[in-house]
Parts: sequence; C-alpha cells; structure tokens
Amino acid sequence: MRALIFSLGIVLLTLGFVLGCQRTPGTTPSAGEVVLYCSVDDVLARQVVEVFEKETNIKVRFVGDNEANKTTGLVQRLMMEKSNPTADIWWSSEPFGTIQLAREGILEPYVSNATENSIEGGWPEELRRASWYGFAQRCRVIAYAPGRVQTPPRSLVELVDPKWNNRIGMARPAFGTTRGHMGVLLETWGPEQFARWLESLQANGLRLYDGNASVVRAIRLGEIDVGLTDTDDVWAGQRNGWNIEPIFEQRGIEHNTFVSTGTVLLPNTVALVRRGPSPDNARRLFDFLLSARVETLMAESESRNIPARPALQERYAELMVGDTAVFDLEAVAIAIDEAMAICDRVFERP
Repeated sequence: MRALIFSLGIVLLTLGFVLGCQRTPGTTPSAGEVVLYCSVDDVLARQVVEVFEKETNIKVRFVGDNEANKTTGLVQRLMMEKSNPTADIWWSSEPFGTIQLAREGILEPYVSNATENSIEGGWPEELRRASWYGFAQRCRVIAYAPGRVQTPPRSLVELVDPKWNNRIGMARPAFGTTRGHMGVLLETWGPEQFARWLESLQANGLRLYDGNASVVRAIRLGEIDVGLTDTDDVWAGQRNGWNIEPIFEQRGIEHNTFVSTGTVLLPNTVALVRRGPSPDNARRLFDFLLSARVETLMAESESRNIPARPALQERYAELMVGDTAVFDLEAVAIAIDEAMAICDRVFERP
C-alpha cells in the first residue's frame, strides 16, 4: 500500500510541476536570461550562479529541488516538458538522472571546445558523453559518531553484523545519490546478493530517512550511530559542530559472503536541454559550469568536490580518494529500476 501511495505522490508531484511551470506566452526568457534546472545543494549552486551573473550580465532563472525528492522530481519535470521545454540547462548533483534524460532524447549533444582544450588529451573519457559532461565529484561514505563508535565499520558489507542492530540508517533509496548507490550495488553484486544484503539490513533494524542530510542529523541526535550518506553532508554536520566523521569504504573487504565495492564517486553533470528557449545563453552557462574556475570554487567550497581536471586534483590532493569502486555509469543507470523494485519489495514487507 505504501508503494502505491508513493507512486501516486510522484505522479501528483510531476503534474504539479507541469501545470505550474509550463512555458506560456509572456514567460519566455528575455535575451539576457537563461533557465537553469538544478538538483545541486542550493547554497553552493547559487554561489556559482552569482559569479556567472556578475561576469556575463545574464540573469539565471534558478529552479531547484528539495532534499526528499532530490534529482528525481526535476528529472520527471523535464520529461513532462519535453514537447515544450522551459529549461535551458540541466545541472545535476549525480549522473544517473542525466543518463535517463539523454536516453529520452531530452538533452542536446554538445562539444564544448574551450572545455575540451582545457585538459591535455581532452575531458576524462569516463566523465564525457555526447550530450553531457561530468565534473566535481562527491563520495558516498559511511558517517559515524566517534563518541559512540569505538571501532567503525570499514565498509557497508559489515553493517549486516548484529553489533549494528538498531544503530544504522540511510536515505530512502527512491531519490538522489542513494538511488544511484543502490544501482551500483545491484550491478556489482547481482540481484540475489543485493536483495540478501538489503534483507540483512532490514533485519538489523535499518532506519530510512528523508535525505542524506537527515541521516547525518539522526547520527547527531543519537537515533543511529552509523549511516550511508554523502561527503558534503558530513562536512555540513562538522561545520555545525557535530561530532561526526566519514569512512571511505575499502574495496575487497569480505563479510558474510559480501565483498565491498570500494568508495563510490558520483560526479556532477551538466547538459543542454534540447530546444530550450535561450540556446546561446545556455551554451555560455554550460561552458562556465565546466570551467576551471567553477571546479576550483567547488573544491574550495564547503562541499569539497573532487575536480575532474588532473592539475586541480594535484592542487587539492587532500580531497582525493584512492580505493574507489569500479563500475560503468551506463550499466548502473540501466540497473536502477531493478534495484528500486528490489528495495520496494524488501522495505514494504510487514
């Protein structure tokens, strides 16, 4: 029943977006404007937008998303607006919704010559497709409370151990980076192993929260001691003075027949919306978002994103993660629907 209610909620949310935001006569952006749909955390995204506006005198109409519906709501909105697009640029905090939009023909292929020439040998192949670029990566981590956890887990496969009973949490898997993380696990382990891991977590008292920031907050409040989240949410908790630390998952750890994947890195992605209302301004914003200046800003921001440019990776070596998961973005994007079906089946059981 909860799955049905959730599905109806998504439909109503999408219809609300469409009815409220379809482009109508008189709402087309002027020559000095560009419309940005963005699932990146609001504070960071607006810092970047402010710099662009000051340098170009182009006004950015910013359309964001909320924590609970992160990314998924805007992806659905772009699909519903396909025949009459309102957005010019799609800037996402993860790649899988972008891959879905590309497959639906919603994104416009684009080669940013200035960007390609900014890196010797071109943009990193794993972060480049015909209709989108990846940049400024974040990590999926295990956050924990040092004051209550003397020996923290080295990987999420260890969370099935009974000693973590009623002490673990993660964001609801239908949205944001948790959705993609579940796809990585399914693609790596296969459906049977993935389902068994979820069932073990469920039996171990896993708690589900409305977003990664809520997971970190729950650790701070003592509701849980460890949880799956993103690095930027851990850094945000630390800025608040909370005693919370991240664990970057090690690859190859074995526990109860599970083998850890290593730390999952997820890039920001940027793309042009096909037939957007302001294509010239959109290309200027696209190139700006992929500039070394923006990657520097994001690396030095409170989010501490890992740059795509090798030269910036050397400059910000303290951000680099060595033991990372190896997976194909396209294959994971395909696996996500099956991963969500398995999550629904496991977490909806009485």
